[in-house]
Parts: sequence; structure tokens; C-alpha cells
Amino acid sequence: MIFIVIPVFNRKELTKACLVSLYNQSSPNFKAIVVDDGSTDGTDEMLAQEFPEVTVLKGDGNLFWTASVNMGIKEALAQGAQYVLTLNNDVVADIHYLESMQHHLKDTSKALIGSFAINYKTKEPDYGGAIIDWRWNKTTYLLDVLPKEQHYGLHRVNHFPGRGLLIPAEVFQKIGLFDEVSFPHYYADYDFTHRADKAGFPVFCSFDAKLFTYPEESGDRQNRRKKTLKNYYNHLFGIKGGGNLVNFTKYTLRHCPPQYMPTFLTLGYVRRLGGYFLK
Repeated sequence: MIFIVIPVFNRKELTKACLVSLYNQSSPNFKAIVVDDGSTDGTDEMLAQEFPEVTVLKGDGNLFWTASVNMGIKEALAQGAQYVLTLNNDVVADIHYLESMQHHLKDTSKALIGSFAINYKTKEPDYGGAIIDWRWNKTTYLLDVLPKEQHYGLHRVNHFPGRGLLIPAEVFQKIGLFDEVSFPHYYADYDFTHRADKAGFPVFCSFDAKLFTYPEESGDRQNRRKKTLKNYYNHLFGIKGGGNLVNFTKYTLRHCPPQYMPTFLTLGYVRRLGGYFLK
């Protein structure tokens, strides 16, 4: 059985749509754990009334993504989970989503398997994982190089977010949980996939396990909508800032080979300082 951990903060209707899609699966063999980090929009009442089978854990509003996910993972492991799927609430799962995930476990029981993201509104592919080449300071996104006729099955990556990431319990036993101290919100998932890969747990994207996403709902996208000095500062230094320079630096120091670090950091800073105004 797969334990699904979903951190939430408000956005009640998105959480509801996500859970409805899970309970309508072709293979609904799972347990859901929702970590509600202090929602004020009636999320707790909705969960109690419409999804009484869901385990709900409560935070005080200061957990952010990483500590929320870790709280849910600890509960899942305490209940004997062999596999944990981390999932955001702003997604809708394809009806065969979990069936596809379970199918791949037959041959990749010690691998992390990520989900293929499709834009809910346009129905166009949005994300299929990435490979970082430290030497050339290059991030290759699979959707940029993989022909459309190959958008199926498993594809090897080393850089993947926690939005729809299936993780064997053995991984947590070997490398621990997500690093909520160094990366309280962003980068914890990327850091985790690199740590797992180094520890001998390969990372794949399953192009068969489809999640429909709302890219515009991400905190970073919303921060970019209105270009102000305050939002620019939050982009570079805020906990929810997609271009957070501190997080990027910690991530690079931890994973980039020393000989490539100066170039990787320099180019990364330039992209983050200027990229805010280009998107």
C-alpha cells in the first residue's frame, strides 16, 4: 500500500479536487495523510465532513513545505508504510495514476519515481524531470530533448521536485528525511533526490504516471505577477522565494563538485538576480 502525504495551507477547493481524483483511481489502494499547516479557510471542516478516512495532522502555520511533509512521512512510517508518495494539493491525478506507479514498482522497487506533469488548462506537458550537468553548468529538461513519441515509461533523471514523488521507505532509513533545517520550503526536494541518487537509489520520471497541475498557483509564480521591490526581495531571500540565493548556495555547496563550484555559483546568481524580470 502507498501512503500519500499532502501538505496544505488554505486553497480548500484545490485540496478537495486533489483528493477526489485520488479516490476515483482505477487502483485506489492507498492511505492519505493531509498535513494542514494552520489553514483558515475551512479546510479542516471540509476534510472532516467529506473525507473522514483521511488522516489529518495539524501544524501552527510555521511548518512550510518541508516540515509539513516530514510530519506526514513520520506518521506514514509509524503506520508501517513501505512506500510514501509526496504530493502537493494543487494537482489532479489521472485516473490511472496510482496504477501506473504501482506497475513500475515491480522492476524498480529501490528507485524513486516522479510524476509526469501536464498543465491542467492547456493539457500540454509541463515537466518531466531534469538532469544537472555540474561540469557545464547545464540543466537539461527532458521535455526539451525527449521526442513526443517517447513520452512513456521510465526515464532517468537526477533532479526532481516533491510534487508526485514515490519514495521507498528504505530511502528514509538510509539518508533520513527532507532537510527542513537547511531548506524549509524550496530546494528540499531537489536536495533529497540528489542525496538519494548518491546513496544508490536511482531517480526516474514515469511518463505514464500523469498529474494535471496548475503552474500559476505556485508561490513563486504569484510572486512574479506583480514586479515590485518587495516581491523581488522575497524572490531572492524569502522562505517561499523561488530564486532564494541562500538556498541555492547551500544546495550547490552540498552537491556540486568543488572544481565546478565557482562557475556554477556565479552563473546561478546571475540567472536568479536577472531572471525574475524575464518571466
